[in-house]
Amino acid sequence: MGSCFSSESAGDAEQKKRSQAIDRKLEEDSRRLRRECKILLLGSGESGKSTIVKQMKIIHQNGYTVEELALYRLTVYKNLLECAKALIGAYHQFSLEPTSQKVRDYIEFLTDYNIDPDPNIPLDSTVGDAITYIWNDPCTSTALERQNEFYLMDSAPYFFEEAKRITAPDYIPNVNDVLRARTKTTGIYETRFTMGQLSIHMFDVGGQRSERKKWIHCFENVTSIIFCVALSEYDQVLLEEGNQNRMMESLVLFDSVVNSRWFMRTSIILFLNKVDLFRQKLPRSPLSNYFPDYSGGNDVNRAAKYLLWRFNQVNRAHLNLYPHLTQATDTTNIRLVFAAVKETILQNALKDSGIL
Repeated sequence: MGSCFSSESAGDAEQKKRSQAIDRKLEEDSRRLRRECKILLLGSGESGKSTIVKQMKIIHQNGYTVEELALYRLTVYKNLLECAKALIGAYHQFSLEPTSQKVRDYIEFLTDYNIDPDPNIPLDSTVGDAITYIWNDPCTSTALERQNEFYLMDSAPYFFEEAKRITAPDYIPNVNDVLRARTKTTGIYETRFTMGQLSIHMFDVGGQRSERKKWIHCFENVTSIIFCVALSEYDQVLLEEGNQNRMMESLVLFDSVVNSRWFMRTSIILFLNKVDLFRQKLPRSPLSNYFPDYSGGNDVNRAAKYLLWRFNQVNRAHLNLYPHLTQATDTTNIRLVFAAVKETILQNALKDSGIL
């Protein structure tokens, strides 16, 4: 009888040993997976990278406090006035004659107006009246038909529509204002958050040409790259170089990234961003004017597929490419897209850690 007990004990011990080995392996795999996944956000200037970072804060970091929203007040003030002055510049550039003396007076007022650097000092309420009046002047529609010939922030129509609210004395930016607020990213901005079981370390780097030499510090051990392209920039020129088409510049940058020796094992998540603006623009500014081999008319899906094909053409390294149509200012859209992105990042993290 004793021998039966000892036999069972030996079996139990062997089973326990195997179980502990499995547990150790699972814990080791879990630890390796919990290591931070580095995600590099790349793309040319104003492609939507910083807006994606803001969305990560909204979706994964409990959003913005009232105090944090208030910190964007001066940026919104500057954006609103810069947009107004850019539109006034277009009036002059195209020799557009305002329809009334009131518009002329408001143009003169805005041209001379300067923002107080103290964010606690609100804009003069006349700024809101002036911008609203000019925005509704027929000359503005004429100027916007030639928008590819001058620089105007993508968020300009939004800020113009909200001008009176923004110039109210008790104004505090809301989340939509913050998502559309624009400041040039200089250097490297880092953020950390968790997505399910993944710990993400995301790097947003300056998109302007002068910033690109700084990217090298982020290149090592990157799990995935999110490359942002503004679809709506197909008929626009660079802020830094007025004769260079922005979409061509994005293709050149993508070529240098996707075929770089630094990224031989990296997957590329391609955000074809600003699809809402792209859809609006196609009927009035045909894609074929800028890419003569395109023949799909103003169908947004055909146009997006064509541009995706252009990006695939330069992927000579044959890296895995995961494209998504995005609207970075739309939290619901980005939440859905990142549910899919999470699976891509997870698969790459498992491969990197040797679990797959």
